[in-house]
Amino acid sequence: MVFKRLLGAIGVGGPSVDTVLDGGAVLPGGPLSGRVLLRGGGTVVEVEHIGLELMARVEAEHEEGESEGAVVFERFTVGGGFRLGEQEERELPFSVPLPWETPVTELYGQPLGIVLGVRTEVAVAGARDKGDLDPLAVRPLPVQEAVLEALGQLGFGFHSADLEYGRIGGTGQQLPFYQEIELTPAPQYAHAVNEIELTFLSSPTGSEVVLEADKRGGLFSSGHDALTRFVVRHEDAATLDWNTEVDGWIRQLTEHREAYGTHAAYGHGESHPVHDSGHHRSGPGLGTAVAAGAAGLAVGVVGGMVAAEVVDEIGDFFEDDEEED
Repeated sequence: MVFKRLLGAIGVGGPSVDTVLDGGAVLPGGPLSGRVLLRGGGTVVEVEHIGLELMARVEAEHEEGESEGAVVFERFTVGGGFRLGEQEERELPFSVPLPWETPVTELYGQPLGIVLGVRTEVAVAGARDKGDLDPLAVRPLPVQEAVLEALGQLGFGFHSADLEYGRIGGTGQQLPFYQEIELTPAPQYAHAVNEIELTFLSSPTGSEVVLEADKRGGLFSSGHDALTRFVVRHEDAATLDWNTEVDGWIRQLTEHREAYGTHAAYGHGESHPVHDSGHHRSGPGLGTAVAAGAAGLAVGVVGGMVAAEVVDEIGDFFEDDEEED
């Protein structure tokens, strides 16, 4: 355990805090559990509030270019209203629900370069102070994994992933940012698109799958973006032939003659509706395309991004946050 003494607002000699998350990656919409450990300082204090903040490193586009910053996307109260004695140690277990749109940070155990953190806040005598910041690992929901696995089996490769500040018009997006997974095209689509960008917007009932294609220009036409959306239910994860399903999505996307929306719909306050193809169902009993240990996009993760670089980026995020505190 590594306690962080709260000095800034509470004063020298105040209590210290350490938050320990239960091991393993969690699911969007699932529980995040752990313990907040408090250790008293040199005096007795009244602990008024203990909270958790979920933070993300997010990119924002603006007229001057692009910048990065930390965004708090959820807050929870996990304790408070008690007296902490001198050198007293107290443990507060917690279990809180993650937002359904919480970004995915890993696929088959491989990091995607998305950085999330859980920060602890303690309020004593009217003053609030920030505690430690712990990395948060999130794995995909079964229906998300099914889509990603199908894309990998169809020949698409992982290029990069990031979080973009803004909203996608015409969707049910709840968070102030969205995750964008950039994929290199499968050989059979390389003539039509330069890349495909994938976004999941999940809810208790399922996921909106937003696909954007950077389409190549032809002899008599220039390149443009095509944007479309599909809706899948959580229970579809184990019943659809996902390779056929997703291939149909890509064909529909690449065959669009006009763009349903452009990248301007992402992050500049404009509202461009996206095409909604609803539920596309294959016959039951076809099984699932998700197989344990399948290579799929996981191979692309390793090939497209060096693990050490991902670790450095995550380390930089948490070090920068500590310096700001």
